[in-house]
Amino acid sequence: MLKKVTDQTPYAGEGADYAIEARSVQKVYRGENGEPDKEALKHIDLLIPRGSIFGLLGPNGAGKSTFINILAGLTVKTSGTVRTWGFDLDENPRQARVSIGVVPQELVMDVFFTPIEALEIQAGLFGVAKADRRTMEILHAVGLEDKAHAYGRTLSGGMKRRLLIAKALVHNPPVLVLDEPTAGVDIELRRQLWDYIRELHARGVTIVLTTHYLEEAQELCDTIAIINHGAVAACESTPRLLARIDEKTLIIRPAVALEKVPDTLSAFDAHMRADGCLSVTYAPRQIHAEDLLARIRDAGIRIKDLTTRESDLEDIFLKLTYDAQKAL
Repeated sequence: MLKKVTDQTPYAGEGADYAIEARSVQKVYRGENGEPDKEALKHIDLLIPRGSIFGLLGPNGAGKSTFINILAGLTVKTSGTVRTWGFDLDENPRQARVSIGVVPQELVMDVFFTPIEALEIQAGLFGVAKADRRTMEILHAVGLEDKAHAYGRTLSGGMKRRLLIAKALVHNPPVLVLDEPTAGVDIELRRQLWDYIRELHARGVTIVLTTHYLEEAQELCDTIAIINHGAVAACESTPRLLARIDEKTLIIRPAVALEKVPDTLSAFDAHMRADGCLSVTYAPRQIHAEDLLARIRDAGIRIKDLTTRESDLEDIFLKLTYDAQKAL
């Protein structure tokens, strides 16, 4: 079993209330040859609690990768403060970087090394003493024990993805950042990775997850931040974020085909679907489903079947990103 992360881990800084604490973090890329400067991060504030699975979402170019690269020490922030596991990135850069493991989106590795060699090299880079290395233990945990001596070029895409996770775990970091970990993998492997993320979380590892699969974030994350144009558009618990849109949709299959939407439903977002069903979107705070069904019956509609659909994370994401962009 992999070592359980506790408050006694040697990487825990004093007074570390959060796994990651970012305050007023700004990143400006200076323009060249007369081009204007680009502000990739606009003084963002993010507090990621210890022991959470934290979702970091946003459209392409929103600033997610810039933020992750700052945490990993690959990009220098312009201003603001960042603390990882209680260590200030400016005052204690080594401890801050050792406290985090980053799994990149790109499948970058030396294909001429075997998994066991890759993990040994990674452990050496982090200064892990040979007596403290858990190479075979980690390979077993990610399901690559039988591929320990196979060259990287012979591994499948899913195996390479798991090897990247293994490399990020060699120094037992209390915080693990997964940048699009299931991008380009099949459904079965995606589920396996989800299960492994939950297992790591159960051991005490704080998970930061970026993903374009919104159902993935909705299922895994207890807190979600949405970044848009370098600013934090929302940062709330997943249930509270989902409650932002007070909408439900009632989908009715009438016993007799309808030609148009009844006038009694003109106050709602109601329309006829191509499959002959009547779709009615309403706000539960304004009308109860029972009262809405009564209006439908009063219109002489006999119901053959009905289903309901509640707002999901995709609705919230679109409202906070693409709809906000249209309003500009």
